[in-house]
Amino acid sequence: MNEQAQHAENTAPATAETLSAAMRRVRALLEARVTGAAAKAEENAAPEQPANESSGLADICRRFGLSDFERDVLVLCAAMELDPAVPSLCAALHGDETGRYPTFQLALEILPGPHWSALLPDAPLRRWRLLEVRPGDTLTGSRLRIEERVLHFLMGAQALDPRLQNLLQAVAAPQALPASYREHAEAMLYALTAEQSAVVQLSGDAGKGKRSLAAAACRSLGLHLSALRAGALGANLAEQEEFVRLWEREALLSCGALLLEPAEGNPLEWNIASALAERISGVVLVCSSGPLELSSAKQLVRIEVDRPAADEQRALWQHALGEFAASLNGQLDRIAAQFPLDSESIHNAGQRVMQAVQRSGDDVVARLWDECRAETRPLLEGRAQRIEVRAGWNDIVLPEQSMEMLRSIASHVQQQEKVFQEWGFARQTSRGLGATALFSGPSGTGKTLAAEILAHELRLDLYRIDLSQVVSKYIGETEKNLRAIFDAAESSGAILLFDEADALFGKRSEVKDSHDRYANIEVSYLLQRMEAYRGLAILTTNMRHALDQAFLRRIRFIISFPFPDPALRRRIWERIFPTQTPTLGLDAEKLARLNLPGGNIRNIAVNAAFLAAGAGGPVRMQHLLVAARRECGKLERQLSDAEVGGWV
Repeated sequence: MNEQAQHAENTAPATAETLSAAMRRVRALLEARVTGAAAKAEENAAPEQPANESSGLADICRRFGLSDFERDVLVLCAAMELDPAVPSLCAALHGDETGRYPTFQLALEILPGPHWSALLPDAPLRRWRLLEVRPGDTLTGSRLRIEERVLHFLMGAQALDPRLQNLLQAVAAPQALPASYREHAEAMLYALTAEQSAVVQLSGDAGKGKRSLAAAACRSLGLHLSALRAGALGANLAEQEEFVRLWEREALLSCGALLLEPAEGNPLEWNIASALAERISGVVLVCSSGPLELSSAKQLVRIEVDRPAADEQRALWQHALGEFAASLNGQLDRIAAQFPLDSESIHNAGQRVMQAVQRSGDDVVARLWDECRAETRPLLEGRAQRIEVRAGWNDIVLPEQSMEMLRSIASHVQQQEKVFQEWGFARQTSRGLGATALFSGPSGTGKTLAAEILAHELRLDLYRIDLSQVVSKYIGETEKNLRAIFDAAESSGAILLFDEADALFGKRSEVKDSHDRYANIEVSYLLQRMEAYRGLAILTTNMRHALDQAFLRRIRFIISFPFPDPALRRRIWERIFPTQTPTLGLDAEKLARLNLPGGNIRNIAVNAAFLAAGAGGPVRMQHLLVAARRECGKLERQLSDAEVGGWV
């Protein structure tokens, strides 16, 4: 049970009794006026009792600054919902059976201490939307209705306004924070207490850890944090104004603080976040790294929050996993190096691991690794295509030198924690901490397949980024697109596969105009981010000769995927069919004469298998001949007798 629910449960009896007593008093005033005893209304009414300090009514009066008259108006509207006698009494006083509702005119006539200022738009009842004034011919004659959220609060129940439910997300305070975040938390507390009009902006690469830090600081102030994705509101000013009013009321009712989360690189959401930060009173935080600017008197306090260091991540994992942490046998170091998660992500993944292990007895290390992958997937979804990987080392045929290089890449990723952290290389420079690779060769020679094999070997996700879609003709857009991809990938530990590197790389152009200059800047930016990326980033190209040597020098691994010679093609044919596939009379020596790369060979094998399945028999040479002719037809080339002679 959360703190708000616990408080509501503890104070429910006092809340109900205080409200009931107040409603009995107001009903007595109505009854006295109906019976014609207006002069003795106060005598007939139950004596006014001070509201219990722990009741919902007392809280509302205190938080919104209600006068006694305004309190009684609110109680009158609550009694309309809760006391069956009140609607009839209102109708009797209006002299109209259809007038079964309270009005300001009725309140001014029967409630003690009336004052016209209670009706003003900026007075508490209307400013904070405690009451709804239904449209009518006159202000004083319009029907009044208590807002549903306020009625629930008076009854001791916490229920978010339906108009806010789809916009806000509650942010729970973490059970543990990295030690390095304490200084940030103290800075936030100082800013939020010393500067009543301060807006705190949390930037940096801590991801959801910024949320956790904000929630922890708010908890220290007795506040409950809610997050708003700025884009959920839209640019409509009326919608924004409605949200401001509803949120300011909610903040007072629930002791709330608001965390604005504009999407990175989205100017519209930044404008919305800036406007809301300017207009909303109370505690407002902004969670993003963009340039927030405030034009009002509010002070902007910026705090840079980065992901926890490796040792702090390890401590967070130990806290999240509890007794299961002891069974990891030193694997936490590798997990922390591969998946540099923020504190909230570590907590979430740790909870799921413990539940899974307790439920099914899964291996802790394997489950933890998979949960880390799952936790980070949403970061890249929508920015790149995730490739399901199944291929292993036996599924690819390459020259021995190329195979050795592939295995070296896998070893590099597996041992990077030892070399960079234990052996101290990371303390010398922040550049070159990742593995960068270039796969070059004609289409169909296995470049993407090799990336899949590495992902399968390393048990990492593989994401394909099509550079032809990332590159933009607009100056600066390509760099922005690349920044968004790498920022999203930093916590994922995923392998990034940049297809069509030729779209961005090429001989360094002679700088003749601004477009040439920015093209070179974009290439340099990509290489810079690849070098700094702690995971594996792979570029593929069909035209290595077109790449600038200055760029190639910055890539750690360069692997050639040559067009296969007959010996390689024979090995491909010998492995192309799964062991379950029935075959008969296949001659790998003859098949190897077909001058096509592995990708086309696979297409032929699959199509031949379908032909054989349709014929109800095993795969034979005649099926492969038909499939080969169809494949070459796609490529607009003729089969020669030297290639297929003697197949059938």
